[in-house]
Amino acid sequence: MQKKYIVRLTADERATLADVVQKLKGSSQKVRRAQILLKADADGPGWTDAKIAEAVGCRTKTVENVRERLVTSGFEVALNGRPRDHAPRPKVLDGTQEAQVIAMRLGPPPKGFANWTLRLLAENVVALEIVPAISHETIRQTLKKVD
Repeated sequence: MQKKYIVRLTADERATLADVVQKLKGSSQKVRRAQILLKADADGPGWTDAKIAEAVGCRTKTVENVRERLVTSGFEVALNGRPRDHAPRPKVLDGTQEAQVIAMRLGPPPKGFANWTLRLLAENVVALEIVPAISHETIRQTLKKVD
């Protein structure tokens, strides 16, 4: 059966894919996509989808999807995947709120405490009504950006 999406790679694309596979650059998904594209190249080996799927260890539908993505969306999207439009969850703190947390951390701790803990900071951020609720892990990530 004639393939609807034919993979034809340029020399630069082929070199990029070979580099990803050889040095295992990026995620396992990226390496697998690179292997699929290299083997599916019509000007190269031109393997069948079933043979590629068996060699790479995936389903034939995955190979078909990678072929289609290369032809319809381009090389970068086929290799790296589609970037997210927006984060899966909205940010808890905006820039001014982050600045308030950092300023609080740099100030003196409350009476009875030798220094700030993440949980103490989280409690005080909620008590001062900077945000309605926050995790100590969010405080940690915010403070880590400063370091």
